[in-house]
Amino acid sequence: MSPQKSTIVRFFSWGERWAPALATRLATRLWFTIPRPIPRERLPALPPGTAIRVQPAGRPLHALAWGSGEPVYLVHGWGGRVEQLGGFVAPLVAAGHRVIAFDGPGHGASPGGAHGPRSTTIPELADALLAVVAEHGRPHAVIAHSMGGAVAAHAVRRGLRPDALVLLAPAADPRWVLDRFVAGIGAGPRVRAGLEQQVARRVGMPWESFHVPSLPRFAPVPPTLVVHDARDREVGPEHGRAIAEAWPGARLVETSGLGHRRLLRDPAVIDEAVRFVTDARTARRPA
Repeated sequence: MSPQKSTIVRFFSWGERWAPALATRLATRLWFTIPRPIPRERLPALPPGTAIRVQPAGRPLHALAWGSGEPVYLVHGWGGRVEQLGGFVAPLVAAGHRVIAFDGPGHGASPGGAHGPRSTTIPELADALLAVVAEHGRPHAVIAHSMGGAVAAHAVRRGLRPDALVLLAPAADPRWVLDRFVAGIGAGPRVRAGLEQQVARRVGMPWESFHVPSLPRFAPVPPTLVVHDARDREVGPEHGRAIAEAWPGARLVETSGLGHRRLLRDPAVIDEAVRFVTDARTARRPA
């Protein structure tokens, strides 16, 4: 454990017992804080693309487009950036799609959004996706990674209607994320209860609104491919399984040994996703 993390754990252990209100305020701030971005030079270079202008609520986003045809949108996860999904660009363009990707508010090269630098929420990220779609056309497909899956699901709940959806290592249950976060900072049940209440208050929605397997109760879900690695240590494979089991017609592909992020660079995963997206386009055409 790093010295910084050790100090955080000691504080929350003390705060749980002696100052739960103070500890809850700090935990809430940490919950909404975006991790520092992965340096661009540590990620594969993107193919040359065209910068596109998108300004949801008057705040610009870093966004790029490649190719022509029906749009496919790429959505990164919490703390992610466009470059992580760059391996999908060339195969999708070769398959006849226009590919559009963006850094969410406070992520990558995009400035902070309504909540300031390095702070955002799932609804704000979903608003960003919906704003990009409003500018550049209804999606044929959305490919989303990790927490980006929850963002895409929330956008579907808000009216987004892609023909196909690919979820890569998606997180299914926000309360699981909460439990892991609380354990990671060394807090206990009093801080957890306060944090749960404060998060719901800030986003203005109950936690159940972000439970991904429940989405079909509120909105029609498109044909969906879920890809999850059996050894994913960040978001366990039970999350992908829960979504695939709950969503009508969803298909689950489990890999082994790719973990949470390497599956984004795996040629077999990329090929499976591109084929799924292309097949959805073919299936939509009238006979």
